Amino acid sequence: MKAIFIAYDQAYKERILTLLDHHRQRGFSLFPQVQGRGSATGDPHYGSHAWPSMNSAILTIVDDNRVDALLDALHALDLETEKLGLRAFVWEIEKSI
Repeated sequence: MKAIFIAYDQAYKERILTLLDHHRQRGFSLFPQVQGRGSATGDPHYGSHAWPSMNSAILTIVDDNRVDALLDALHALDLETEKLGLRAFVWEIEKSI
């Protein structure tokens, strides 16, 4: 099992939820307001007057055999509108209850 953390501009929310449904990925935790900025080129997302946009994030636990397809779909979505910002990170899950 792998954990995928997806950080994205709030404008992506419905598209990402649809993408998760399409990939039969039911379980996730949604963090609706996340502040941050891209490490290289991303604009800040602080919810302030100067930087009014905000990010959201989703954490989902995925079977190993589904990780690559989900990452590929997220990457394709990011390429469609690169200025919005979308990143996904994968961690190994050692145990769960």
